[in-house]
Amino acid sequence: MIIDSHTHLFFQAVADDRTPFFDTEPEFKLLYNSQKSKIVKVSDMIAAMDHHGVDISILSGFPWRNPEYARRNNDAVIEAVTTHPKRLRGLACFNLSWEGAAKEAERCIDAGLSGVGELAFYLSGIDAGAIRLMEPVMELLKNKGNLPCMIHTNEPLGHPYPGKTPITLEQIDNLAGSFPDNKIILAHWGGGIFFYHIMKKQMKERLKNIWYDTAASVFLYDPGIYDMALRAGVLEKVLFGTDYPLTTHDRYYRDIDQSQLTSDQKRMVLGENARALYPDL
Repeated sequence: MIIDSHTHLFFQAVADDRTPFFDTEPEFKLLYNSQKSKIVKVSDMIAAMDHHGVDISILSGFPWRNPEYARRNNDAVIEAVTTHPKRLRGLACFNLSWEGAAKEAERCIDAGLSGVGELAFYLSGIDAGAIRLMEPVMELLKNKGNLPCMIHTNEPLGHPYPGKTPITLEQIDNLAGSFPDNKIILAHWGGGIFFYHIMKKQMKERLKNIWYDTAASVFLYDPGIYDMALRAGVLEKVLFGTDYPLTTHDRYYRDIDQSQLTSDQKRMVLGENARALYPDL
C-alpha cells in the first residue's frame, strides 16, 4: 500500500482565482504568488493518485490568518474525505494565533479528520510564543486518542526558497521536548534533526515521539538521505510525503529506488509506517 502523507487542497474560491487572497494573507502570497505553485481540485488529486499507484492521500489545507478562510478550507478537506472515504484522509489546518484554533481542531476531528497539520510559522521561527500557542491544540490531540500533528520545518542551512522559515535546530529540539507525549510529524525531514538520533546521550529519548515526512525531498536532498535515515535508526519513523501538487509522485519513487533500501524497507516508507501512525488507515 502507498500512502502519501503530505498533500494540499484548497477551497473552490482559491482554486478559481488565488489573487484576491494575497492582500491580507502574506504567507499565502509568499508561497503561491507564482503560477508554478500549483493548486488542484479533488478530481485532479484522485487522477494523479490513480496514475501513480497511490492508495491513500492525507490532505491538509493552509494556515490562513483569516479564521473564515481556515474554516472554509477545512470544510473542503472534510467534504473531500467524506466523498472519497477509501482514498482520502484529512488534517485540520489553521493559524495558531487564532484563539479558536483548538475548537476548530475539535470540530474537524469530530467531523472525521485524522489529526492536525500542516501547522506553520512561515514568517518566524518556532519560538517560545509559538510553543505556547500550540499547547491547547496538542492537549486536545492527546485527549482525542493521541492523534498526530504535522508541523512545517526546514533545514536551517542551504539555499533560500519561498516558505523557508528562520527556524533553528534548537527550536525543533525544544518543540520535541515541549510535547513529549504527543505524536509529532516534522515535515521536510525535520530540517535534518533526525541525524542527531545517532548521539549517545539524550537525543534518542528526546526524539522518540517524532516522525519525519519526505515532502520536498527531491528538491532538497540526494537519494542517499533514505540510507542515512536507515543508519540513524529512524527508518520506521519516515513517512512518504510529496507536498502534492508541488511535484509528482514518480520523482520520489525514483529517489527511493536509487537508495540502498531493500524492498521491505521501501514498503515501510511508502505506506506501512503511516498505517502504524494513523489509527484509521
